[in-house]
Amino acid sequence: MTVRRDFQEPARCRSDLVIGREERCAAARAQLASGGSVLLHGSAGIGKSTILRALAEEYASPAHTVLRCSATESESHLPFLALADLLGLVLDDVSPRLPAAQRTALESALTGRGESSLQRDGLALRLAVLSALRALAARGPVLIVADDLQWLDPASAELLGFAARRLGGTPVQLLCAARTEGQESQEYDRHLRSCPPDTLAVRLGPLSHPQVAELLGHRGHGGLPRSTVRDIHRTSDGNPLFALELGRALTESPTPPRPGEPLPVPTSLRALVLSRLDMLSVEARRTLLVASAGARPTLALLHAAGRENAEAECAQAAELGLLATESDTPAVRFAHPLISAALYAEAPAQERRAAHAALSTAASDPIERARHLALATTGADPEVAARLAEAAALARDRGAPSVAAQLGLLAARHTPADGSPSPQERRLTAAEDAITAGEVDLARDIAREVLTRASAPAERVRAWIIVIDTAGHTMAEVDAFFPQALADAGDDPRLLALVHYQLGWRALIVEGDFTAARDAAAHAAELAARGKDRRTELLALAFQAQTETLMGHPEAPRTIKRALREPQDPRVAWHHNGAGSARFRWLVMGDQLAEARATVTGLLREVRRRGSVESEVHFLRGLAETELRAGHCGRALDLARESLRLARDSGIGETASAMLTSLAEASGGDVDRALTLAREAVEHAEGDGDQMYLSRALGALGYAQLVAGDPAGTVRSLRRVRTLELGLGITDPARGRWQGDLAEALVRTGEPAEAQDVIDTAREHALRLGRESVLAVLDRSEALVRAAQGATEAALAQLRSAQDRLGKLGYGLEEARAAFALARLRGRRPGAAAYDEATRLFRRCRALPWLRQVEAALATLDAEPARAVRGTLDALDVLAAMERQVAALVMEGATNREIAARLFISVKTVEATLTRVYRKLGIRSRVDIVRLAAGRRAH
Repeated sequence: MTVRRDFQEPARCRSDLVIGREERCAAARAQLASGGSVLLHGSAGIGKSTILRALAEEYASPAHTVLRCSATESESHLPFLALADLLGLVLDDVSPRLPAAQRTALESALTGRGESSLQRDGLALRLAVLSALRALAARGPVLIVADDLQWLDPASAELLGFAARRLGGTPVQLLCAARTEGQESQEYDRHLRSCPPDTLAVRLGPLSHPQVAELLGHRGHGGLPRSTVRDIHRTSDGNPLFALELGRALTESPTPPRPGEPLPVPTSLRALVLSRLDMLSVEARRTLLVASAGARPTLALLHAAGRENAEAECAQAAELGLLATESDTPAVRFAHPLISAALYAEAPAQERRAAHAALSTAASDPIERARHLALATTGADPEVAARLAEAAALARDRGAPSVAAQLGLLAARHTPADGSPSPQERRLTAAEDAITAGEVDLARDIAREVLTRASAPAERVRAWIIVIDTAGHTMAEVDAFFPQALADAGDDPRLLALVHYQLGWRALIVEGDFTAARDAAAHAAELAARGKDRRTELLALAFQAQTETLMGHPEAPRTIKRALREPQDPRVAWHHNGAGSARFRWLVMGDQLAEARATVTGLLREVRRRGSVESEVHFLRGLAETELRAGHCGRALDLARESLRLARDSGIGETASAMLTSLAEASGGDVDRALTLAREAVEHAEGDGDQMYLSRALGALGYAQLVAGDPAGTVRSLRRVRTLELGLGITDPARGRWQGDLAEALVRTGEPAEAQDVIDTAREHALRLGRESVLAVLDRSEALVRAAQGATEAALAQLRSAQDRLGKLGYGLEEARAAFALARLRGRRPGAAAYDEATRLFRRCRALPWLRQVEAALATLDAEPARAVRGTLDALDVLAAMERQVAALVMEGATNREIAARLFISVKTVEATLTRVYRKLGIRSRVDIVRLAAGRRAH
């Protein structure tokens, strides 16, 4: 596949060069910075030349001499052309420093005068190139930049390789790019032989779906629907050049492609990938068109579609590189997805319809038959529309909502204006399928189109609900639509129930008012029951139950039971806002971790079967949270990362998934990553005006800051959470479980009184609601308050009790944290052995950040006992409890930071305490404390 010059990127460095290439570019930069050479390689259009030019620009300034060449396929037969590009401008400079024979051979090769050749001048010419590079390197570093190494004329390639292998110790670097189809190919080996032996080969592979989306957005194509971006990624196979060309064509196109059709391929790309198409026979070309129209073409399918000579015609296409040869599979696979799309785009509309017509009877799958029938038919046709609607229902049952949405749109297109169901009803069903598939932008576009056409109140309200629903946590942006939806609903209880259900979510997300949300949900359930809409009634009851659970409302258990009564609607039973989800939340908040895990695992299995992306993201988070509570940090981290990947891929639930992944990273992964994700979640929640998730995101940030050793930051973040939840009306401490972390951070910053107030307030609600794990964590935090006040023995007893209770409840990580606090409070008395239990428990949890904290604490231990120091401390009865503890640790030789870590206080608090100690003892510095201790020992 030849890439024409007009497709190549400009030479300037762009920020999108490293989209998806961060690791590869970093490796290349490190190699060049160390004086080594780099070979970039990969398929056509993968971005080699763009990255090569950027790296060359970056590393040209340190070099004294930069030699460049860029070969082309049309010039590859001309001997010494690349060598002339490299050395032509420096020939006059280096010629005088070459031996006569070498100078003559090199000048003859570069100027074309005489009859120089590798056969004739052999060794002299090879040595001349080597000597020329050494002469240039004697004046300063040399950088050779060679693009499209595969088109180097053989003579130049051989000479460059000869010199490269003999330049060891000479400041000459090569930065090259070559086209290869695989790292193990012969072409790759040949190109590598043209480079120095220590050359780093960097293969550039295809971009992932999110990376293609980021690239398109960076280049001004960010307005494309996510489903279209997915098609671009599939068609381009992750090739950035192809993806950008497809994106540009779609952005400029006045009409989008019909549902079910391949993407329109611009003429420029068609010429690029179909350069060999003219070498096919007419019949072979028709066979390939039928294959390109099919979803999963096989030779048997092509035969059934009337292509009698399919084997021979496909073999001819494979010889030309248009099809991939796979003897172990019956599938007919194009060498690149773009070839299939370009071939389809190149064909006249009449030939496309003929191909679809043949496939509409040849395909064995009823969904495929219906799709081909639609694409072979023009205009309204009620029979075709009915078959498409049936196929959409079948796809929905198979768990393929995205396919169902496409078929539904085709059904609407072929439905007569006066048909029943109407075209708008079928469009709205397609939009609801799109929401299930996670294609919210497509659903929104469909609903807005319906609003421009529909006059029936039921259709209009349904469309308004889809527009509002697709706003997700940015509901503030659709505030103006609620009055219009209420006006269209009139006095119909079924329609009003739909609107009031969404008003409940608005009250929760936009206003942060749990009471108003609960009231709206209860009203929606009443309206739905009156209108005999069981589905909306169940959703409203489940929402009411969730708000009551988070509020700590006494009606929550009864509301959950109401939501679980028969008859049930299967679409609600597994939905992320359904009764099953509400029950899971109640279980996880009530310390029933095993049952919660079984419940959410079953829900996750069902939504995956049905293809519901938003629910899958939600239940992945739920399972991750359950595993995190149980202390399975590694498993939780894997699930949270999977949820975040899916959320970012679909654009659904990104804030919540970032928040949960931050908690998992801080517990079992990378703390810096945890801080970044938490801040991202806070920023998104603030930007969306989402009060509910803002408190959750700040809670994650506060926890990450605590693990990172920033108690002051934790206090700032969690004080905001406390204020937010008070305003929201959230009283159940099991919702965010931040109270213990705030109390611990307050102790570390020297504010034990506020810490005790946080504990007392949370304990009152936890006792009322029976939150046993919360009570145990609060006891752990209260023990730290007691220790800070000097009641060490009482603190130790409370910590032992908390650890035991947390272990019995199955909260592995919290149990390990209690063991760690116990070890730190015991201090030096039992030595390093005090940390054995905490180490064992953290290892069992795979809580790597916490294990690093244990290692840091062990590093501060002193091997010598401090009996004499303790005796001195007993004599210093003029000091308060905290002052005595700080003074004792100073006598042991501990630094202020080590004292802060040991006593769970901040360094600032240590410094303030020492100031009081100096004043009471009549001394000036910590040195005087040590001298005082020495004096006591002498007596």
